[in-house]
Amino acid sequence: MNRPGVVICLGCAMALSSACGRADQPTQSNAATPNPIHSAIEAKPRIEVGTVEMKSGEHDLTLAGKVAYGEDRYSRISSPLQGRVVEVRAHLGDRVKAGDIVLVVDSPDIAQAYSEYVKEDSDLQYAIRSRELAKDLYENKAMPLKDLKMAENELVKARAEFRRAKERLLSLRVPPEELHKPLDQQKITSRFEMKSPLTGVVVERAVTPGQSVGGDPSQVLFTVADLDMLQVVADVYERDLAMVKEGQYAKVVVEAYPGVAFPATVAAIGDVVDPSSRTIKLRAWVNNPEHKLKPEMFARLQLRVGESTPLMTIPREAVVNVDGKDFVYVVESPNHYLKREVTVLPLSLDSVRVVDGLTSGQQIVVKGAVLIKGQEAKG
Repeated sequence: MNRPGVVICLGCAMALSSACGRADQPTQSNAATPNPIHSAIEAKPRIEVGTVEMKSGEHDLTLAGKVAYGEDRYSRISSPLQGRVVEVRAHLGDRVKAGDIVLVVDSPDIAQAYSEYVKEDSDLQYAIRSRELAKDLYENKAMPLKDLKMAENELVKARAEFRRAKERLLSLRVPPEELHKPLDQQKITSRFEMKSPLTGVVVERAVTPGQSVGGDPSQVLFTVADLDMLQVVADVYERDLAMVKEGQYAKVVVEAYPGVAFPATVAAIGDVVDPSSRTIKLRAWVNNPEHKLKPEMFARLQLRVGESTPLMTIPREAVVNVDGKDFVYVVESPNHYLKREVTVLPLSLDSVRVVDGLTSGQQIVVKGAVLIKGQEAKG
């Protein structure tokens, strides 16, 4: 991207400053003067230029991303029925196993559904006996065929109603093994025990004893997550897509732990390009046994790419930041520099990668750019 810039004539500015310094020197005098304690030495600013080149070789491709829960490794738990919370067994930070009870709800829905189930079971047993009796009477020519057909139709209806009542209980999480028992041995109460669907840590809790829950799936009461394995979701530019592949080794770096790199593996590369940023989502698994990494942390994903991929790199010192934008100074002529906006990505401690704003072969200021920025600010 070429934008109009401000041309700085550094040589003229320095010459003018030097001339003014000589004009201000006082004439020699025979009067006694104290010996000077400090002597000011004017240092000429050091400006170095270099040529922008495409370079090959092994290097790190750094992608901006964010730490997230692993897919299928976290669950947002809500109540499937209405009722009042009578017991909370899981607390924030607790480690739970799959099947552990985290909440107990007293729900009138279960009592009502079970009452309907008992009624339909009784109606079904009556319909079975009626159909058997009708069959015997018909075979003994004591009942017409239409009455037998009517009894059979009533049995079909009773079975359908019983099945509906049973499915209603199962939807309210009543244990299926209880419904397999004879009716007089079933132990079904109005209390519903909500269980954790996976093993992990309770990272969110939004429920208290006595609270009413409404069976709304959007009302999340608990979030349980496996923090031992997390994902980093990063953005890769489409121009870099050929350099990454599934199963590739990577490193995760976060600001919370300077100098520490967490090993990761590329798990998936998206199939859709974001039309605004021209990037594709990349997901990498990262082991987190000590739980140092936290979901929603900003992270940088570093991938080692091969020698066959040339990149445009410049020293980090060549880039200056003005109002949140990055610029370099392009050499127009000796001691004349044009400020140009660029888009860069971190590559190492001493260098950055240029993704937009420069072309190979251009000469830029690689050392002393901050001095030119300061001279420009003075006008």
